[in-house]
Amino acid sequence: IKVSRMATPDPSPPPADPALPAPPAFDSLLLRREPTNPRILRLTLNRPQRLNAIGEGMPAEIRAAVAWAEADDTTHVVVLDGAGRAFCAGYDLQDYGAGRAAHPCQQEAYPFDAMDDYAAMKGYTEDFMSLWRCRKPTLAMVHGHAVAGGSDIALCCDLLVMAEDARIGYMPTRVWGCPTTAMWTYRLGPARAKQLMFTGDLIDGRQAADWGLANLAVPAAELEARTLALASRIAGVPRSHLAMHKLVVNQAMLTMGLEQTQMFATLFDGITRHNPEGLWFRRHAQVHGFKAAVEWRDSGRPIPEGDEARARIAALEAQLGLRPPSADPAGC
Repeated sequence: IKVSRMATPDPSPPPADPALPAPPAFDSLLLRREPTNPRILRLTLNRPQRLNAIGEGMPAEIRAAVAWAEADDTTHVVVLDGAGRAFCAGYDLQDYGAGRAAHPCQQEAYPFDAMDDYAAMKGYTEDFMSLWRCRKPTLAMVHGHAVAGGSDIALCCDLLVMAEDARIGYMPTRVWGCPTTAMWTYRLGPARAKQLMFTGDLIDGRQAADWGLANLAVPAAELEARTLALASRIAGVPRSHLAMHKLVVNQAMLTMGLEQTQMFATLFDGITRHNPEGLWFRRHAQVHGFKAAVEWRDSGRPIPEGDEARARIAALEAQLGLRPPSADPAGC
């Protein structure tokens, strides 16, 4: 599939009105007013060299940007997009997945501390959910890929507009992940959510719109114009009305158990990264490279599990010098 490219935003766009307060600066984000309509605030994930992968500081910066938008009386709607070739490629696992960085979500100690993992991942989830809890509507404008943790960010927004050739999904459900925001069920319904969770498959913008996940799927060349047209339509509504309508819909989701579901999903996410299957995936990435591990995961080839995974872990750890050499199952 041909991937659309979004122009890298100008980090210093002309202010819509010099009298309006200037948005703050961030390390991994760009926050600016839309020059054509100051009621629209543009929030851009800005790590294009890493496909906007989620670095350590990005979740907290998203929450801080949303807090600024909440406090800004001019802002009526927030449009979230990504710089460069993708919306967001998920968590930056080049360091964590293939490396041995010390982190609560990638513990080397055995047995792992599930609550340390939960505290860290729940913090990230709550950062993303600030988009959902924001009193002002949030729109995700998706081009390229919104995958793994990037799909969590997109689905925490109230509305989703996708390029027809964009792709969204959560591949790590095959091994080493469980979507912590649990938004797939609430956005798609149980049958289609289970299909994507059981397979780890991606869907494109056309299918996302057909399934009701995306509000609109449009040609890539029209993505920004169509998204801003929708945002402008929303921006004409009083802030109080927008806040009340959003609270009504969100309360229905909360009544259906969203917060309890997220608690389980976040705990299970930690288990998937530290159980035998998850540890095999990490060790395989450390020995053979993250690309090779992802290729195995996404190919449909059976994921080693149980005692097979434990045996492969032992062989891989011997190669890494983490334990004495032992029998090495073919392929590890």
